[in-house]
Amino acid sequence: MPTKLTFLMGGLLSAVVAVPVQAARAATAACVPPNAAVPAGANTTDPAAPFYIDTSGLNLATTPPTRDPLNPKYPHATALADGTLPAPGSEGNFIIGPSHPAAPEATRQAGVPAGTIRSFTMTSTDGEIFRPGLVRDDAGGCRNQAVDTAATAPGDASDLHVSASHAGIWTRAVDVYVPAGYRPGTTLPFIVFGDGGPVSFFKETLLFTILDNLIHAGKLPPMAAIGIAAGGQDAQGSERGREYDTVSGAYAEWVEHEVLPRVERNAGVRLSHDPDARLTMGFSSSAAAAFTMAWTHPEWYHRVLGYSPTMVNQQWPHDPALPGGAWEYHSAWPGPKTTTLAITGGSIAPATMSDGAPLIPNTPTKPIRYWFEAGDRDLFYYVPAMADGMHDWTLANERMAQVLAAKGYHYQFVFSRNARHVDGATEAQTFPEALEWVWKGYKSVKGGS
Repeated sequence: MPTKLTFLMGGLLSAVVAVPVQAARAATAACVPPNAAVPAGANTTDPAAPFYIDTSGLNLATTPPTRDPLNPKYPHATALADGTLPAPGSEGNFIIGPSHPAAPEATRQAGVPAGTIRSFTMTSTDGEIFRPGLVRDDAGGCRNQAVDTAATAPGDASDLHVSASHAGIWTRAVDVYVPAGYRPGTTLPFIVFGDGGPVSFFKETLLFTILDNLIHAGKLPPMAAIGIAAGGQDAQGSERGREYDTVSGAYAEWVEHEVLPRVERNAGVRLSHDPDARLTMGFSSSAAAAFTMAWTHPEWYHRVLGYSPTMVNQQWPHDPALPGGAWEYHSAWPGPKTTTLAITGGSIAPATMSDGAPLIPNTPTKPIRYWFEAGDRDLFYYVPAMADGMHDWTLANERMAQVLAAKGYHYQFVFSRNARHVDGATEAQTFPEALEWVWKGYKSVKGGS
């Protein structure tokens, strides 16, 4: 995918510097609001027809719809008393809420030494994998305007046509948490996460505070945490979407070869090469990227943590080899079988696209330990034109839990009542327990080969 995109943009490179994220998100009265309901014209009645959207178990009177955690089409989950969390080390599916008291470790504790933060910046001219960058022109300064007003291909609700994207340059921050008392030259386990940096909907200071407290209490080993800001903008046609929503090894390879060496040089740390000593983490699309990093490169990562993972059809440009994008981790592509053109033996001929078989059920189990969460009011068909049956975030993660269980993965899935997309109260309640759970079985730094 990155090779294809670089080829498409190769002749477009210009000295464009994208506007800051906060400016791009400024709304005007003319902005088209994102959708949060069943798209007009959607197939909600015939499960055998293409792009079926199942509305059972949804309270459509709320925006977005509120999902019933006891929906019989979801895998069985254990409902917990309000304000409580799963027992330490437990696996499977759990329902929490509706209230979300913050964990004690989410606030700074007296007498706990703080780690240090060492920051640097990168641009899309610093490396090769995501060079050039991708910039989308959103009219009127409206966030995602080009996406919200885009149309899909005739007869294919899964293929969104976004024509406002072109090559450009992005600058991003990289923040590195170094634990208190770190001795230079010592090998550290580490967390690497997307949507980092000072301008993000995830407040990385929450993670740093929790790490201070858990490390001091001996509940986690001393470790580094690397927050990498998104390339820019959001969704289809954006650099953020290109990096996070593409189901390929490109983002993991960019982190491994172009980011981590800079982290070691700029922050003065030595990072472990043991996949058991590495956790990849994210929020929304960066959570999908976190899973993809471990899926495509299990030799680098065994541990994954995600809030509201975007395991839906966000991959762009549309790829006939995987037409449902991250949706196809857990579910079959729901569209019709079609043909496309392919070059074979020097000639162009019709080729049948992927049969849409889901990836996890049809791939040998990988050494991945996965903690993830979704809310009862998580995202739902926010692009009006994409009535594709693949944009219900909660359903996507319920199906992830189902296929992971069937394949024998070690996982914990939390359904959070009274919670929206990447819900801050849910994070403050669950983050310490989630970190302890995902690091279970790791006793010490295991070397830095």
